[in-house]
Amino acid sequence: MIRSLRRKLIAASMFSLAVVLFLILGGVNLMSYHKVVTDADAILAVLGANDGGFPMREPPDGFQPVKPQEDRGKHMPGLSPETPYESRYFSVLVDDNGQVLQADTGQIAAVDGTDAEEYAMQVWEGGREKGFLGSYRYLRCEETEGTRIIFLDCSRGLSSFYTTLAASVALALLGLASVLLLLLLLSRRIVRPVAESYEKQKRFITDAGHELKTPLTIISADADLVELECGENQWLTDIRRQAQRLTGLTNDLIYLSRMEEENPTLQTIEFPISDVVEEMVQSFQAPARSQEKELTVSIQPMLSYTGDEKAIRQLVSILMDNALKYAPPGGKLSVGLERRGRSLQLTVSNTTAQPVEKDQLEHLFDRFYRVDQSRSTQTGGYGLGLSIARSVVAAHKGKIRAESTDEKSLTITAVLP
Repeated sequence: MIRSLRRKLIAASMFSLAVVLFLILGGVNLMSYHKVVTDADAILAVLGANDGGFPMREPPDGFQPVKPQEDRGKHMPGLSPETPYESRYFSVLVDDNGQVLQADTGQIAAVDGTDAEEYAMQVWEGGREKGFLGSYRYLRCEETEGTRIIFLDCSRGLSSFYTTLAASVALALLGLASVLLLLLLLSRRIVRPVAESYEKQKRFITDAGHELKTPLTIISADADLVELECGENQWLTDIRRQAQRLTGLTNDLIYLSRMEEENPTLQTIEFPISDVVEEMVQSFQAPARSQEKELTVSIQPMLSYTGDEKAIRQLVSILMDNALKYAPPGGKLSVGLERRGRSLQLTVSNTTAQPVEKDQLEHLFDRFYRVDQSRSTQTGGYGLGLSIARSVVAAHKGKIRAESTDEKSLTITAVLP
């Protein structure tokens, strides 16, 4: 249990840290990518509004008149005056039939006219208004002569984004590895108070159980002697019955404490589990018949299992006793055992007299938990049966679960590897 608690603590801490890092670094990288796209779209919008060029391009003769400082960049809101000299772009004009009319590659050296036409055809066939084609951000603009497709080189911005993304991932992995190492070193100290408290609780249960056995045995023996001298009466019967109930409770607590140890002692042998389950179920046929309850058995023959036979017998007995107790008169019970892959699946189902809600299923294996506390006297027991069943299955490295599809029946499934 303590080892499981430690693993859950580490898993919860790592999951929480991973989620926080994902949100922080993911948000930072998402904003970085959004910045690249937004800046590119702003430049493309200016190029699209000016037939594939900036409004302050140099005239063909190379002469550029000097303009006042306040006029520079006024036709490019939100952009730097240096943007026309820093941007690398090209455009292709395509008619309505998809034929290239013009390719302007004067502002980029990495793309010639043939490459520009190929890029334009890919965008034309794709049909999207804007997007990315490799490291180029493109925009389709409608003109009188046709459709102009403008491409802007975003390799620098994307390279910076990918570098930041790679660094973020590397730092996140390094941080997770560091925290995992620290948790492995410190989690033992963190759960130590809980482990010590749990060990003291188990030791108290074991010691108290052994101390109670002797007085309970004496009470039962004295009741038998008094009955021999005075004859049978109601008070002696009540004393004997309550002593038996306390003895059963004490034995269950001791057994549960032993099975919940870190490495419980199991006498593992290979035995015919099909015969064992059938034998245990057979002993419940008569009580089921006397209570007018229908019992159905489906056991795959010739199955063997390596484990503690005595513990498996107790597991079957607990599940059958639980199903028989809580099935109403005229109800149905079913027991199944089959091999699924490398594991054995033991299933015990019964109809219930009262609805079993989903939020109750996860508590059925808790100590002293009962779906209906008022039925404690009627059905007997203290709510330890399913707790012991879970401990037996866990000691065999298996899993056990409770299900109720219609809230009118209960199915307990134990998977034994």
